Amino acid sequence: MLFDAERLLIIAGPCALESEALVFEVAGYLQEIQRHFPRVQLVFKASLDKANRSSVSGARGIGIKDGLIILGRLKRKHQFLVTTDVHLPEQAKEVAAVCDVLQVPAFLCRQTDLLAAVAGTGRIISVKKGQFLSPQEMRYVIEKLRYFGAKEIWPMERGTTFGYNNLVVDMRSFSIMSQFSSVVIFDATHSVQLPGGGEGRTIGQREFVEHLAYGALAAGANGLFFEVHTNPDGAICDGANQLDVHYFRKVVENCLKFWQVRRSIGYS
Repeated sequence: MLFDAERLLIIAGPCALESEALVFEVAGYLQEIQRHFPRVQLVFKASLDKANRSSVSGARGIGIKDGLIILGRLKRKHQFLVTTDVHLPEQAKEVAAVCDVLQVPAFLCRQTDLLAAVAGTGRIISVKKGQFLSPQEMRYVIEKLRYFGAKEIWPMERGTTFGYNNLVVDMRSFSIMSQFSSVVIFDATHSVQLPGGGEGRTIGQREFVEHLAYGALAAGANGLFFEVHTNPDGAICDGANQLDVHYFRKVVENCLKFWQVRRSIGYS
């Protein structure tokens, strides 16, 4: 078991593994945050391959082979736990050889063969709730993962489709999904996406990220997921949703305050 109820779980890193230089620069900032806030349990995240781009022209990243080499180097240098997403069943074992947590993308959360493959690795599985699912339906996703052998499962709220090009976050999700898993995470940056709202690409509203994160903690989330970048507006994907890593320390500080207040009143 990785999850520590005495620490606030935060998964953070750039949306895509654009380059080794970017990953190590972001990791340096995150390591300082980890040192300054020992009550934070940090997991580094970067996607090796953005396989679900809105348009065929969307950048996909560095790829699985070179990406895993870089994540391995990062683990050795910074001693971070690392995670990335898995899109195909045949990728699961290769990714599990490096990553401590395997992430199942929201669009793929009901794909039985993929769930079986990641569960069979013995790694922790974070699985995003599909934008098309109710929180109650995540029970069956979690049951599939357990059936195939997963021991620690982190379901993740990331917003629900609300009409065209918009998502909303139902704060009841955290209480509902906590009935099926002892850990429930809120994806604060993907939840402010406006999917397909930018002429064949996803745009977003990063100004709401912090507010939703604080609300999720108050509503019972055990952990938070943020995509952070040294230059969000220049990122190859999801730039409008990512936070500037230079500002991220303040966000973490505020999140810890909300988390500690919730714990102080006996609501955990």
